[in-house]
Amino acid sequence: MKFPLFLLFAVITAFTYWLRHINLCHLKQHGNRVPEGFEGAIDEEKLRVSSAYTFDSSRLGLWDSLLDNALLIVFLFGGLITLYDFFISSLQLSAIMSAILFFLLITWATTLFGIPFDLYGTFRIEARYGFNTTTPSLWITDFLKSQAIGAVLLPFLVTVVFWLISWSPQQWWLWVWGFMALFSLFMMFISPYVIEPLFNTYEAVTEEGLEDDIRSMMEKAGLKVGKVLQMDASKRSNHSNAYFTGIGKVKRIVLYDTLIKQMSHEEIVAVLAHEIGHWKKGHIWKRLLWAEIIAFAGSWIGFELLTWPGLPGLLNLPGDISLPAKMVVLGFVASLTLFPFGPFSSWRSRCHEREADRYASELTGRPEDLASALVKMSSENLSNLFPHPLYAAFYYSHPPTVERVRHLKKLS
Repeated sequence: MKFPLFLLFAVITAFTYWLRHINLCHLKQHGNRVPEGFEGAIDEEKLRVSSAYTFDSSRLGLWDSLLDNALLIVFLFGGLITLYDFFISSLQLSAIMSAILFFLLITWATTLFGIPFDLYGTFRIEARYGFNTTTPSLWITDFLKSQAIGAVLLPFLVTVVFWLISWSPQQWWLWVWGFMALFSLFMMFISPYVIEPLFNTYEAVTEEGLEDDIRSMMEKAGLKVGKVLQMDASKRSNHSNAYFTGIGKVKRIVLYDTLIKQMSHEEIVAVLAHEIGHWKKGHIWKRLLWAEIIAFAGSWIGFELLTWPGLPGLLNLPGDISLPAKMVVLGFVASLTLFPFGPFSSWRSRCHEREADRYASELTGRPEDLASALVKMSSENLSNLFPHPLYAAFYYSHPPTVERVRHLKKLS
């Protein structure tokens, strides 16, 4: 089975690179005309810069992907995983400690290989197009904080999962699923108060009248939010955004300070009305429920495959490899199996985004404000306005901006 799996991996990888290629070709062919509804906000020079940014970012992503895939081939198909597993086993640690070390070293190695691409993307590409405001010292600080958080959370998760496996050998998949579901919800509660403030400063919206406009719109929607905050995103990047964070009574609205500078109050309110639409239409709990249903099924299937003696043989590996090594093999096989379902997930997400756009238009009564906000964001962020339809079908969680603006114009 090793060669058929490698062939399947090669075909899928080649297909993703082909999608990337036709997307850039589509941009090259159509990226020199200003779309309808974008006049005044974007000119031909802006389109040229936007296309160049997309090409540069895509090239960097391609090289990053090529390295990742080369390392994966060496690790899984070249037999390095067997040597690595033997090394971990030779340390004669407990099952839990061996699993922690197994996954930690892989995580650190992956992070190490990704550092040059992150640095180049931040300090060359993002800087070249006027986005980067991160200093080297801030980048290092963020990196160390991220690694410290991972060094705490990963061992904790591995410890609990492998303890559950030893405690309930026949039903561990159910207990692991339940634990991971509760842990995910717990992180949604504490992240706004524990993790996010480690990287950014959050404060009450300082622009006069904006918070009142937002709260007025929230009351109209019948939604209570604990806080409306602005985040100092500009100390790292000039990209703009806004989002909801938290869940239940701890949910709050966060605006990038860059967004506040770029948009009018009406446009900011329209963007947040779109986010409110996700809550009012039940998209949040629907996504959580769908994710847990998939995770439940995946946990049971994973249990069956991990106890199947033939799993290591799929890659011609020894049958006595450790459970962590089997999990890596399982994760690789699962990624190949689930690839065809990616477009369905993206399609569901795009449907939710269209629903939220319609809700925002009805709530504010001014769909042109959301359209104007989308035009500004795409212009300021140098977004690709001309993605290939097939590429968008596979990877876009939001409808292409031109399509969204066209639809909103029809609602006006």
